[in-house]
Amino acid sequence: MYTVLLPVDTAESRATAQVETAIELPNAGAEVEVVLLHVFSEADRAEKTSPIQLRAGERAHERLRDAGVAVEPMSRHGDPATEILEAAEEVGANMILLGGRKRSPLGSVLFGSVSQEVTLDADRPVVVTGDRRQQRTPSHRCRSCGEEYYTDHDLDIPSCRNCGGTKVEPVSGQESDEPTKAA
Repeated sequence: MYTVLLPVDTAESRATAQVETAIELPNAGAEVEVVLLHVFSEADRAEKTSPIQLRAGERAHERLRDAGVAVEPMSRHGDPATEILEAAEEVGANMILLGGRKRSPLGSVLFGSVSQEVTLDADRPVVVTGDRRQQRTPSHRCRSCGEEYYTDHDLDIPSCRNCGGTKVEPVSGQESDEPTKAA
């Protein structure tokens, strides 16, 4: 059995990305077990609350079960990065599947990054999925040929990698999936 430690917080979109990534693993239904972890700041809350009592954890648990993936909830308390690493060791996780949030370099320095700390200190593979909406929605699109880019929305793309055109523009989240062709 391949054991995946899947720590969730309260962000449903990150939990969804993590769960979908776990489901996409080879033979997930037959050979993957997911340990769904939530790290609480207070010990008494961790003892009284399961990850599946949180909305993001509940949805993650349901989706994994519906996909035929074995799932076991786990709660811990303390420093998130430390607890994630200790839980991975405790359950013999083959992989840690995190849902990182996007932060600027300055934000990471000021506020820290659980994903960064776990990635640097882990002795097993760590996958960071991010937010599922960001994974599926292009950040930019070339108005000349329709080429799509999945990158930072604030990035300026001077020319298209596909056609060389200079009409690569940011895409708002509400636009249609159809590329706009220039006349």
